[in-house]
Amino acid sequence: MAVEWRNWAGDQVCTPLELATPATRDELATVIARARLGGQRVRVAGAGHSFTEAALTDGTMVSLARMDRLLDADPATGLVRVEAGIQLHALNERLWDLGLAMENLGDIDVQSLAGAISTATHGTGSALRNISAQVEAVELMTAEGEVRELSGGDELRAARVSLGALGVITAVTLRTVPAFTLHRVDSPQPLADVLARFEEVADANDHFELFVFPYTERALVIERNRTEDPPKPPGRAAAWLNDVLLENITLDLLARTGRRFRSLNPRLARVASRLLSHSERRDRSYRIFATERRVRFTEMEYALPREHGPEALRRVLELIRERRVEVFFPIEFRVVAGDDALLSPTHERPSAYIAVHQYNGMQWRGYFEAVETIMRSYGGRPHWGKRHFQDAASLAQVYPRFADFQAVRDEYDPKRLFANEYTERVLGP
Repeated sequence: MAVEWRNWAGDQVCTPLELATPATRDELATVIARARLGGQRVRVAGAGHSFTEAALTDGTMVSLARMDRLLDADPATGLVRVEAGIQLHALNERLWDLGLAMENLGDIDVQSLAGAISTATHGTGSALRNISAQVEAVELMTAEGEVRELSGGDELRAARVSLGALGVITAVTLRTVPAFTLHRVDSPQPLADVLARFEEVADANDHFELFVFPYTERALVIERNRTEDPPKPPGRAAAWLNDVLLENITLDLLARTGRRFRSLNPRLARVASRLLSHSERRDRSYRIFATERRVRFTEMEYALPREHGPEALRRVLELIRERRVEVFFPIEFRVVAGDDALLSPTHERPSAYIAVHQYNGMQWRGYFEAVETIMRSYGGRPHWGKRHFQDAASLAQVYPRFADFQAVRDEYDPKRLFANEYTERVLGP
């Protein structure tokens, strides 16, 4: 019986002919063979945290949620092999028990490992690359049910950020580091001051980012740095006050008000900006990286050459003011080091990421289209898990090795079993 599937935001919906949840490679091979013989295409859904149509299908949808085992770990080398369906928060806990950690993570930890690397999910840090750059090898099941190990060359560089277009990632070998503690400091600062010192501040911290609400000139600067001090997690009451009440319940209340009375959004953004306050926290690295997200929204994010980041951020804020865009959600600004994955948005260049958000139920398309025009003027590349309006022809212009990815795709999935309308738009038919 067909089952409706929705992403986390609830705005991408499909009804696959089959929703398969294999627990082993043999079961997965059977699912793929059945789809191939039945003329159905196959997509892997991950944990549903993409804002794009990447997972949608009317054929066979595969969830790897039951393929979440830790297969092997060598604390001496830091190499860890895990099944691809494991969610990041579970992986982080298991790594900590082994005295290991991911060197960098994003601010969400509920994605599946395969979904996170396939969309080039990233954290922040001028000397740190995205999550897929921590991949040493990928085990991939092809359209013929063959399991192949990709451990180097263009095959691995393609598989590290593949949008699920090469096959089903069944296991991943990660390069981890010894477990470490992070000290996080949040401080409200004048936006002009932060941007004037952008290069200095970005390079002075292991992990740097900022949030700024539309219609304001006050940023929340978040600095995370390694420390030799032991973790000192906040008490349950303090954690609830900050993580649940302020960052979720209060934010949702303000956003709901802005959705009901849209002319109030500029005023609500200024109210939210005044609620920003100084805080500090010291804890296990993965707990400092991740934050709880209960408020539903949609998002677009672009990577652009790092040196253009401050100017592009300014232009987005000016656009919002000039057009009186009805938006309350803050804009996020981060830095990431370059890497060599063929379809990585940070391919061969240090980058600044700018993310814009819109609350569920509010108009986002015109706002996002206008922001994308700004991003494209700098040669920006979209985050593969976030909304954008580009196609294969335009993306080929900003990815120097776009054709090389297509060559790997032609080898691994020549009949396009692992395609859907989204991959046809962004990669070509």
